[in-house]
Parts: sequence; C-alpha cells; structure tokens
Amino acid sequence: MSIPPTNLSYPNIAKGANNWQGLIETYRSYLPVSKATPVVTLLEGNTPLIPVPGIAAKIGRGVKVYVKYDGLNPTGSFKDRGMTMAISKAKEEGAKAVICASTGNTSAAAAAYARRADMKAFVVIPDGYVALGKLAQALLYGAEVIAINGNFDDALDIVRQLSENYPVTLVNSVNPYRLQGQKTAAFEVVDVLGDAPDWLCIPVGNAGNISAYWMGFTEYHQAGKCARLPKMMGFQAAGAAPLVSGEPVKNPDTLATAIRIGNPANWHKAIAVREASGGEFNPVTDTEILDAYRLLASEEGVFCEPASAASVAGLLKVKEQVPDNATVVCVLTGNGLKDPDCAVKHSQNQLKQGIPNDLEKVAKVMGF
Repeated sequence: MSIPPTNLSYPNIAKGANNWQGLIETYRSYLPVSKATPVVTLLEGNTPLIPVPGIAAKIGRGVKVYVKYDGLNPTGSFKDRGMTMAISKAKEEGAKAVICASTGNTSAAAAAYARRADMKAFVVIPDGYVALGKLAQALLYGAEVIAINGNFDDALDIVRQLSENYPVTLVNSVNPYRLQGQKTAAFEVVDVLGDAPDWLCIPVGNAGNISAYWMGFTEYHQAGKCARLPKMMGFQAAGAAPLVSGEPVKNPDTLATAIRIGNPANWHKAIAVREASGGEFNPVTDTEILDAYRLLASEEGVFCEPASAASVAGLLKVKEQVPDNATVVCVLTGNGLKDPDCAVKHSQNQLKQGIPNDLEKVAKVMGF
C-alpha cells in the first residue's frame, strides 16, 4: 500500500517546539547529503545523556558516569540514526526496495524508514532468535519478514548476495551511509558535555556502532569541537565475543540477542578503533549483563534492552582501570520494551497474583 499523495503543507512544528529537525538537518555539514537528497526522517536523534550517580558511586574516586539512551529514538534503538541516512540516500539513487539481515533492531528501523519513504522492505532474520517486540515492529511497519534456519551471520551472507543480484539496496551497517548517520551520536555527546568523555563504553555486535562513534569523535576533534578523544571500550557477550578471542564464533550464544553475532561485518574497522583510541574489547557474561540490566532499571529508572546493559556491565567489570575523576559515557543502544519477555523472566521483583478484591487484604499485601 502506497502513501497517498498530498498537497498539504505541514508547518515545522518540531522547530517551533525545540528546534530539532532530525539528524540530517541538524548535522548536514558533516554528512554526505546535498540539496538533491530527499530527507527521510522521523525526527530521530537528540536522545538524552542521563547521569547515573548510583553506578558512578560503585566506582567512586570522583568518576562521573552518564548513559546515552538511544532507546528513545523513534523505533526504540540507535539503528534509526543510520537508517535515516541509508534510506534517504537509497531514495536519492532511485531504489524501490531495501533489504537487511537483522537480530531485530535493524529490521524495525529499516521497515519504518522504508515505509516513510514509500519503499518496500525485506527483512531476513534467524528463526527463533529475534525478540518479540522487534519482530512485532517489523511486521506492523509492513516489511516482508523471512525467517531462515541459521544465525545472523548466515542471514547477512544471504542478503549481501541478494543485493548483488537483485534490485534491492542493502541497508545493513556494511552500507557506508549507515555509519555516517550513527556517528551523530558522538556529536550529541560532545554537544552536551562540552568535550568528549574520557571513556566511551559500548556494546559490540556487528561492530558498526563503535566504528561510527569513533568517526564522529574524530571529525569533531578535527573541527575543534572537542579537545580530546575518548578511550573506546567495547564489550561483547562472552558467548559471542569474536573480537575478544580474535576469531569468528561459529555458534554465538547469549540472551542478549542484539549482539549475538559471531563474525562482525565491521571487524577490521573495530580493530582500527581499538588501536587508535588505546581501547580494549572485553567479554561480559549473561549473568553480568542481567545484573547491569536490573541495576539500570531498579536504581536509575532506565529500562534498556539486555544487549545495551553490556556497556554498564563491562564498565563495572573493569572499574579499577577507570582513571580518577574521569567522565565515562555508556551507550544504551535499545529500549527495554524491545524484549519484554526477558524483563518478566529475569526480574527479581515478584508479581503478586490472585489477591482478593478486598481493601484489608490488598493493604496487608502492601505491608500495611
């Protein structure tokens, strides 16, 4: 179903409200766009950098910790940053359809932005390994979702071949425009802090986001917008940690589905980031991820998806390495509502059921 043509002119209500017009308009001078580029936007970006004093207190020594909560993008993840660019450029080049492999968030973003651009979206996912919230998004946005018997790496191989042999544009992070859009998160961090942080902690799956952040920091540094560059600390799930072990993982395994990737497409870029920034890649177990996931929600009021919590889990794991008085930013890549089943299953807060509809009995359950 196509979006019907309209002659209506919409006022720029976003500009009137907070002057935010989406990533491309805000950072146009840093992006490969021209006046001829049809900007496809859902007003993504401008996500909050939230202080997390409870987590900072676990480190001490004057360390300040913030989380960059990209789960507040329009489709609930950082993927919207790259997708506004990838879809805008695909439309500029005349594409009628796009395709991606996905563990969930890419499929949601690709489907939403393709719909906005009046383009068809095809999504290839590993059957049974996509969180329900993400699958629901792709389906409702109207994408054609194809589940294969295989993992993400198998799905990526197939969509790469399809894009080379059929009239569909690949919008995974191997598409260079994706990283161009994602680098804007680094711009936003600097714009808020006034400089780059000392450390940037980030979950690593396909390794596009760590590469994009570094691109953003270095471009801002070259432009004189920040005085320093951060140490880039990448964290992978222990069961899917090829950048830690130095070799692909044939059967990656972790409950953090968004980073369940055994052979990152941006492997070489990520290694270059580690070397240039003096950073590290470290593993975090599913137990450590869940601990950080619950900690963020119960102590800081921030509900992220499990993979996002890998950044905080990693920071706490290597906290002795953090310099005194450092400023640390942990990237939270997706919203907790992406994977509600995980939240219910792993919450340590019990649902009290079967209580009679009686004032005294309810009060008693409440502890009164």
